[in-house]
Amino acid sequence: MEIFQIALVVKDYDETIEFYTQKLGFDLIEDTNLSETKRWVVVAPKNSKGCKLLLAQASNEEQLTSVGNQSGGRVFLFMHTDDIKRDYANMKQNGVTIVREPVEEKWGTVLVFADLYGNLWDLIERKK
Repeated sequence: MEIFQIALVVKDYDETIEFYTQKLGFDLIEDTNLSETKRWVVVAPKNSKGCKLLLAQASNEEQLTSVGNQSGGRVFLFMHTDDIKRDYANMKQNGVTIVREPVEEKWGTVLVFADLYGNLWDLIERKK
């Protein structure tokens, strides 16, 4: 077994697609209308063969309260990169909120950034 997709509760499909594709450079894998109010929207980092994000628009007040805080303020998602300096520069250029600047650890380099709703991510480049 493997985890292939994680649902991320969002306020708005289109603004979230724009953030992930334009600011982080993700690919839009699928955007299918399921009803007047529900879509099946999947994004993933370019060339990723791993887990994808299902962008799930909040449909009630309870779900809205979790937008941007799905993990209670802890880092929620983790992503590897082969060039953290390149990706850090791109994030800064695209206005992505950097919560913690890149830090070198024994195992590699990590930075923390926030998505457009405040969910925290670790971006990690492992030592070779």
